[in-house]
Amino acid sequence: QVQLQESGPGLVKPSQTLSLTCTVSGGSIRTGYYYWSWLRQSSGKELEWMGAIGYGGSTYYSPSLKSRTSISRDTSKNQFTLHLTSVTPEDTAEYYCAGSDGVTVVPGGDGTWSNRPEEYRYWGQGIQVTVSS
Repeated sequence: QVQLQESGPGLVKPSQTLSLTCTVSGGSIRTGYYYWSWLRQSSGKELEWMGAIGYGGSTYYSPSLKSRTSISRDTSKNQFTLHLTSVTPEDTAEYYCAGSDGVTVVPGGDGTWSNRPEEYRYWGQGIQVTVSS
């Protein structure tokens, strides 16, 4: 059974870089054709897809966050990590890592992937991150 677990700081100061790691157990992040995403949900807002890294290491980012987001992986530890730079209080949210068996690009869109939970087969429990001085 594949399980995902987010880890990282719960509090980040404005202008800093937020780094969150997702540790995958019960399966390899290199398994074809799985994709590993980061999503977040702020209070009162919809779930937002941020970016993904594929089984081969290719990365995909939300156009709205692309300038501040990067995703890397450590295959030896079966982990993938989100880096979000120049955070502001608007980045306060519950952050989730998730896995899908295929890409979930929204047809006809700008390259953004789906924010529908049912499109993702595996989910972490989420981690609350607050951006505050």
